[in-house]
Amino acid sequence: MADKEKVSVISLGGRGEVGKNMIIIEDEEDIIILDAGILFPDDDKYGVELIIPDISYLLERREKIRGIIFSHGHEDHIGAIPYLLELLNPPLYGTDLTMGLIENRLKDTGLLDKADLNVIGSSKNARGLKLGSFTIEFCHVNHSIPASVAMGIHTPAGLIVYTGDYKFDQTPINNPQTDYQKLADWGKKGVLALLGDSTNSEREGHTLSERVVAQNLEDSFRLIKERIIIATFSSNIDRIQQIINAGYKSSRQLAVSGYSMANTIKIASQLGYIDIPKGMLITLDEAKNLDPGKVILLMTGSQGEYEASLTRMARGEHRNISIIPGDTVYLSSSPIPGNERAIGETINLLYSRGARVIYDGMLDLHASGHACQEEIKMMINLTRPKFLIPVHGEFRHLYHHAQLGRHVGVPVQNIFIAENGDRLELTADSAKITEKIKAGEIYIEGNQISDTGEIVLNDRKRLAQNGFVNIIIPVNREGEFLGSPTIISRGFVYNKESENFLEQARRKVARTLQEISKKRISDWSLVKKKIIDVLNEYFYKQANRTPLILPVIIEIKD
Repeated sequence: MADKEKVSVISLGGRGEVGKNMIIIEDEEDIIILDAGILFPDDDKYGVELIIPDISYLLERREKIRGIIFSHGHEDHIGAIPYLLELLNPPLYGTDLTMGLIENRLKDTGLLDKADLNVIGSSKNARGLKLGSFTIEFCHVNHSIPASVAMGIHTPAGLIVYTGDYKFDQTPINNPQTDYQKLADWGKKGVLALLGDSTNSEREGHTLSERVVAQNLEDSFRLIKERIIIATFSSNIDRIQQIINAGYKSSRQLAVSGYSMANTIKIASQLGYIDIPKGMLITLDEAKNLDPGKVILLMTGSQGEYEASLTRMARGEHRNISIIPGDTVYLSSSPIPGNERAIGETINLLYSRGARVIYDGMLDLHASGHACQEEIKMMINLTRPKFLIPVHGEFRHLYHHAQLGRHVGVPVQNIFIAENGDRLELTADSAKITEKIKAGEIYIEGNQISDTGEIVLNDRKRLAQNGFVNIIIPVNREGEFLGSPTIISRGFVYNKESENFLEQARRKVARTLQEISKKRISDWSLVKKKIIDVLNEYFYKQANRTPLILPVIIEIKD
């Protein structure tokens, strides 16, 4: 078979993790990129603020790249763009809201003039694209942000369907239902491969409808006589509209706190995705002068983010607003894995300040934007792919998606749970993993791409957990050791209570230096290594800890 009838699918992010989604579709002449997201780091990534996919593979093939196409406007699908534009600058394609959010982000980072932005329309009337040898159609899907699309990508090998993030909501709030007919049409034409969202593949049944959440908010708001504070994701535009509607029906006015929340509402309102009744939106200062029972404060912080508005209020550190005893605070989101502790601390602080808190499990205040098991089965049945390729999720999510595929009749040999970097080569009749390319991570520190590697991160982790010990060794011009070494520790042991412990360590270093002097070792790197080895052994035996040890050799001039 000619190379032109082959196509490769490679994930640079989004397999085995929740976030930094990026998929490459490649043939001999062209590359298109599907989404470019960020991942928020775990606690062990000290100093790292964001993680984006390693794009070394793309940099080596930049002349083949025809564009990046976005499925929707969430950070785990668009957040890497300001950083990627420093390295690559392909055309960017997405729906009106998605591109509006990207445009705003690029304005903030001073990169707007550099970017080639292309709006394909709304999700309901998105125009198709011809990018090199690939032709892309779009299908409106429901998600927790409007203007979300699935993609039908016509390749030389066949039709590949990429679902993006989706769910099948039978009663959506401000959007039509997912375009089932388009998905079925693709299925009738023949789908070579389905790249399907796996995020909720462990959850049985169907995703809760947004209309259920909307009704719960309305009913709850009517019962509350004091001030309402509600936190949600700034990108959850459907939820923001529900809050506006429920507030309006309970005769309340709305004030917004949080830069990202205010920006998203502004952009979505301009594009017609949010409708705020005239006179309902007020400033925080105006809200202070109203009867608390007539006010809703909408803000960020549902995940316990340290600098978010709700979290600062909980600590009593918000510049403009404070918790008033009797406030009712809603957290309208599900905890992202890893955020449970921060959310719990925020809830405790809110209670301590006299607020009542309604959060996960107490009332249906959040509907996921991702398909559960029955919806995933429906997606597979509508598109009827020859090959199933689960994407978007940790390994267990990919595994459960694969099992659902088996249950609805996809042959087990036609299901591929691939890792980031696996090249899955497709032809009209076959699929196989042929090689593995580099697909690591790029760390963002201080809003800049960092060259921090695993060695540095391991040092930071060790420093955070065990502290450090600094050994200062004086020498003369001839390299002879002078006097006694000095030991300084921070974060390891409390000096006043451990003087004998550190004195014994100092003596061990002194004896080691005497031995080195007798052997006439003049290579300072070997001297430092010997000291580190001796102290590591001593500290571990005596304290069961391994601080970061930093020997410093200082020349003392006569």
